[in-house]
Amino acid sequence: MSDGEGAVEIAVDLPDGGVLAGMAEVVREGLSSPFKELPPKYFYDERGSELFERITEQPEYYPTRCEREILDARAGEIVAAAQPRTLIELGSGAATKSRVLLDAMRDAGTLERFVPVDIAEGITRRVAAELVDEYPGLTVEGIVCDYETHLERIPRPEGALIAFLGGTIGNFRPAPRRQFLARIATLMYPEDRFLLGTDLVKDRARLEAAYDDAAGVTAEFNKNVLNVLNRELGADFDLGAFEHVAFWDDDNEWIDIRLRALSEQFVDIVDLDMRAHFARNEEMRTEISTKFTRERIESSYADAGLELTDWWTDADGLYALSLARPL
Repeated sequence: MSDGEGAVEIAVDLPDGGVLAGMAEVVREGLSSPFKELPPKYFYDERGSELFERITEQPEYYPTRCEREILDARAGEIVAAAQPRTLIELGSGAATKSRVLLDAMRDAGTLERFVPVDIAEGITRRVAAELVDEYPGLTVEGIVCDYETHLERIPRPEGALIAFLGGTIGNFRPAPRRQFLARIATLMYPEDRFLLGTDLVKDRARLEAAYDDAAGVTAEFNKNVLNVLNRELGADFDLGAFEHVAFWDDDNEWIDIRLRALSEQFVDIVDLDMRAHFARNEEMRTEISTKFTRERIESSYADAGLELTDWWTDADGLYALSLARPL
């Protein structure tokens, strides 16, 4: 469905059951596997989103600050290199970072359209209404969807800058990452550009601290996925019976985030008619966060049919924004 008012149009393209559609099957498979695993998208209920915002404010968590530093310093250069008339942001949320790019496009005299893509309908509608007031003449053509599933349904006017920020690409395993970037490449017109935010490989201590802050906010965020399962699937997870684990995997060059059972236990999931067994010290993965080098990004782009054209980092070289064009 969609509705239009003035310069705003929002299309909602979610399956029956909304953002949690298919959750039962995914959780059943994840908890039945020899090595248990849950997808990170279930972190982000209302409480989880609030906790993530708190994570970005912790002194150990540098990625959000570094990405914003680059945008503030380089948005004009990014827009000059991409020359977009439309900004498409995957996972736009409150559009805080989008506004930096929109400002630069406005200042360059090229701003015509913004396409926010997010799974949260309420925030997408609110942001769209705010932006048409902030940017006179702007057309906002938003879409509420799971961009991983419905990428091809996103409006694609020519002359677009497609932005995928926040280091979210690091949550993809290598094969799905290649597939996702290849799908992006096939959607792009020759003059389009792709802007990607990536966290960079650095020393283990700094990486691990970023995902295990002293205030325990990341631990609370990680455990919140169990609250989601309790509420949505009638599970009886005891959050106090699990501890947060985050460690650097040198071989895969990613942070591995897990929940570890503190004792042997059984968890009933009523809606799945299922009982899951956890041995003492058994770990369940809830997320990975891959870190990159410039060479790894260039290789990932090449495998997907993209070519790196521009590269920017923060002053300390902790984080990067890269611009790519389709081959």
